[in-house]
Amino acid sequence: MKVAPELRELYQEMIVDHGRRPRNFRKIEGASCQAEGFNPLCGDQVKVYLRCTDGRVGDASFEGRGCAISIASASMMTEAVKGKSREEVERMFDAFHRLLTEEHVVPAAELGKLKVFAGVREFPSRVKCAVLAWHTLKAALTGTQETVSTE
Repeated sequence: MKVAPELRELYQEMIVDHGRRPRNFRKIEGASCQAEGFNPLCGDQVKVYLRCTDGRVGDASFEGRGCAISIASASMMTEAVKGKSREEVERMFDAFHRLLTEEHVVPAAELGKLKVFAGVREFPSRVKCAVLAWHTLKAALTGTQETVSTE
């Protein structure tokens, strides 16, 4: 997918903004689900917290440290999954993963603002940074106790 230069700049600004000022960067006390993730390639670490009620994500947050792409991905992910059903979150996970790993275009309706990460596919070593929070989210939803690793 070719991205126009002006859109690429806007996308980069959005990622930098979320990387510098992450949304939902906090621990949810009494979270119903949580999981930890680690990217040994560059040292990114994330812990995702969810409060789920009646099969829906009522609240989502994260803590951790890492590169701008990793933090921005976690920040935008937590914004995107709030209010969604588990099934909707799983579809978003699949769409986001396809966006970063496959050549075909993922419909904008499936990802909304998360499409800003499309350019990461051009930098294969950074894909793991962008998907770390998502794999950790999936582990939280499935109750996985082991730390998620991108390796």
